[in-house]
Amino acid sequence: MPSFNANEKKMSRQTVIKIGVNALYEAGSDLICKVCITNGGSCCNGCRHLANGIGCTQRNTSCTAWLCGFLKYLLYATGLLKEWNDFWRQVPGQDFREDFTPEVFFVKKSLHIEGIRNLGQALAIDLEELAAAHIAIGFIITLREKIDKNIDRLNQCKNDPKKQIKIERNIKVLSSPFHRFQKELHDYHLNNPSTEKGENK
Repeated sequence: MPSFNANEKKMSRQTVIKIGVNALYEAGSDLICKVCITNGGSCCNGCRHLANGIGCTQRNTSCTAWLCGFLKYLLYATGLLKEWNDFWRQVPGQDFREDFTPEVFFVKKSLHIEGIRNLGQALAIDLEELAAAHIAIGFIITLREKIDKNIDRLNQCKNDPKKQIKIERNIKVLSSPFHRFQKELHDYHLNNPSTEKGENK
């Protein structure tokens, strides 16, 4: 007989997807995605659930949980990346562009990401300006991938402080052109002092 943990609550697959979509909206994902798509960087290209003129026809747990480098950076910078990752680690059955998630399962941790849409908007404006200033094809997408790789590497070397410092420095350099975002981030940390410093806090 399966054990029941009083801290766990039953949640449906569709509820989890809805929670994720709402959190992404709170982070301004639609604003950031618009910039990437304009610059040829849609993460959904080639997905069989993408219909021309319609968009996504079947969102799943996997694509809801997945973050591009810019969204990953936004959550890292606000101290919310761990919150995001901890929530999605509970969701079984994620696969590339599809899921085998049961219709109902149990979770221990909820997801609380709110009050940061202005940060997403500021980042989107910074990215638009960067795209306009750099005529090289793929500049924005290359920047996105570099940030993504560095944040992933940071998570992989938690027991190596020297490597962490080096990677954090790389992230700081890569994100230095995000002037509007940095201003909004400064205000955010003033109002939320416990959130400083990304995934590690």
